[in-house]
Amino acid sequence: MEYKGYYGSLKYSAEDEVFHGKLEFIRDLVTYEADSAAQIKTEFQTAVDDYLEFCKEIGSAPDKPFKGSFNVRPGPELHEKLAKLANDAGVSLNKIVTAALNDYIKAHGK
Repeated sequence: MEYKGYYGSLKYSAEDEVFHGKLEFIRDLVTYEADSAAQIKTEFQTAVDDYLEFCKEIGSAPDKPFKGSFNVRPGPELHEKLAKLANDAGVSLNKIVTAALNDYIKAHGK
């Protein structure tokens, strides 16, 4: 599920007979639950709205999914090869990695 740029998981507990989930891709823990499939989307949206309002009340910026950066740990040998390739091409290491990621996405049809 997606709402206002936030993504939510959806699981079902047969033991409790309840649908539940949490906001994904953020560090803060925001959860929601509902007794029916029809209600879970509303509960997810309410959780997002409540989270944003709570952050506003306490004067804190809400955590955002997908900030546009993440750490990659390729190991020293691959790091060296990529850095040299980028240097020889006159581009940044970030540009090389971004191009490789775009190629991967294109190859996998996403």
